[in-house]
Amino acid sequence: MTTIAVVSAGLSEPSSTRLLADRLAASAVAAIEQGRTGGSPRVVHVDLRPLAHEIIDAMLTGFQAPALAAATAAVVEADALVFVSPIFTAGMSGLAKSFLDVMDKDALADMPVLLGATGGTARHSLALEHAMRPVFAYLRAAVVPTGVFAATDDWGTQGDQAALDGRIRRAGTDLAWAIGASRRSPQEADALPEVQDFASLLGGLGH
Repeated sequence: MTTIAVVSAGLSEPSSTRLLADRLAASAVAAIEQGRTGGSPRVVHVDLRPLAHEIIDAMLTGFQAPALAAATAAVVEADALVFVSPIFTAGMSGLAKSFLDVMDKDALADMPVLLGATGGTARHSLALEHAMRPVFAYLRAAVVPTGVFAATDDWGTQGDQAALDGRIRRAGTDLAWAIGASRRSPQEADALPEVQDFASLLGGLGH
């Protein structure tokens, strides 16, 4: 069964960051279900707000307390990741970045990742590309092309919500495709053709 980890770094309750994360995950699930028969993907939610103290302690001590260790394990063991952060001062929140900092640097290698961000104004929208995407590129994650930024106004009028819905649907479709093509997928690995060893390829050349 495909597992999607959904990390939300929202600081308030209720949180527009968590709302966006949930909608992105639902869009990916719907896209996956449309493309195959069988069970629905499993979605695992990781909210960073309750883990804030453990994240800071882990940065200071190098040791992860049980709740944080369970959260990082849930992300590492998933087949894909939806990662959504509020934007503060033109970058992802310190909480979101610190969570990534306490994880092993190779943990997200080849992981299909869908990025989302929220902010008070559309002026922050480029932070998704210039502040968040490079971090995941450094971690060698397979970030899908479509990221989704939602400003406060996007949750307002019907027209704004329709535009946001369209971006969310496209992003979910991107993640579904990336999961199917992922090098982390055991099905993908099983489908690779068997490679002959070098000695067999050279067999007979010496006779």
